[in-house]
Amino acid sequence: MTDTLYLQMLALLLRQAFGGYSSLACLITSDWTLVALFSADTSVLLDCGEGTYGQLVRFYGPAGVGDILRTIRAVYVSHLHADHHIGLVGLLKGRKEAILSAKEQNHLPVFLMAPRQIMFWLNFYHRHFEPILQEFELVANGDLHMGTPVQDKETHKQLLGRLNMSDISTVLVKHCPNAFGVAFTHTDSWKITYSGDTMPCNDLVKLGRGSDLLIHEATMEDELQREARYKLHSTTSQAIQVGLDMEARFTLLTHFSQRYAKLPRFSENFSSKVGIAFDNMQVRFSDLPLLPLLYPALKLMFAEHYEELEQKAARRIMRMEREKAANSLS
Repeated sequence: MTDTLYLQMLALLLRQAFGGYSSLACLITSDWTLVALFSADTSVLLDCGEGTYGQLVRFYGPAGVGDILRTIRAVYVSHLHADHHIGLVGLLKGRKEAILSAKEQNHLPVFLMAPRQIMFWLNFYHRHFEPILQEFELVANGDLHMGTPVQDKETHKQLLGRLNMSDISTVLVKHCPNAFGVAFTHTDSWKITYSGDTMPCNDLVKLGRGSDLLIHEATMEDELQREARYKLHSTTSQAIQVGLDMEARFTLLTHFSQRYAKLPRFSENFSSKVGIAFDNMQVRFSDLPLLPLLYPALKLMFAEHYEELEQKAARRIMRMEREKAANSLS
C-alpha cells in the first residue's frame, strides 16, 4: 500500500449521548465526526459532522486550509443523524471560496455519496437560504450497494476516475434506516472499509473482506453490550471481532461514547492489529502498527481518568452480579 496516502482524524472521538445524536454539551465542547483520506492531490471525507470546516481551519491554519479544501473530490455521508452530516453546507461553502480565491478555471462540484434522503434538507437550504446544489453531484449510497447493477454508468465512471478507485461499494448496516457502510478499493489495490454507525453486521464483513484497514465504530465498552444493542452501536470487542472476521490487516476503532472523555477503556482483545483514533490524529499507513504502542503512555497521561473508568466498571459489575443473584432467588 502506498505510504503517500494517510488518514487524518479530526475530532474522531465523537462523544455520544443518546443513540447516535450529539447532546448539547457535545456541541459546546466541539465534538464532531470527520475522517479524511488524503493523498497528494485527492481527498475524501468520510462523514462531515458539525464544525468540520472550522476544525480544518484550526488544524491547517487560515493560510493552509485552502490547499486542503481544493483537494476534496468527494464527501461520503454514512447516515442522516446530524452528527454525521450537519457540517456539509459549511464545508461546501469553504471549498467554493478556496477554489475561487485560487482563481481555478475548472470548478468541478464535489461528489456527494449519501443516502438519497439528504436531498430533502439540501433542497430546503437551497430554496430558503442560499444556492448550494451546484456545489455537489449526488451519488446515492443505495446506487453503490454491493451486487447492485450500476444505473448511471457515466457518473459512476467519473466518480471512480476522480478518486483513483477501482471500486466503491456500500451495504446497509444495523443502525438507523438508510445507514450504510462503505469499502473503497484503490487502483493500487489497497482497500479501506468504513463502518459508519452500526451494530456488528455480517454484510459489512462480506463487503470488507481482505481490507487493509477497517475503520469501525466502538461506542461502548464490553460490559455495556446491552446498552450498545439498544442504541444500535458496537462495543470495542465486537468491533475488533468484525475486523478479525473480515480478515482486515488493521482495525482502527473510533466514535467512542462521551463517557470516555479522554480515552476508551481497553479490553483484553486489543492486539498489535488494533488501534484507537483520537482528536487531531494524523497517521500514515506505515505507522499504523505503532498505534498499539501508545496504550501504556495514554494510560499514564490520563491515569486519573482511566482509574475512574476502572472503578465505574467494577461498581457496575458488582451491581449486575447483585441483580443476577436477586433474580435467581425470586
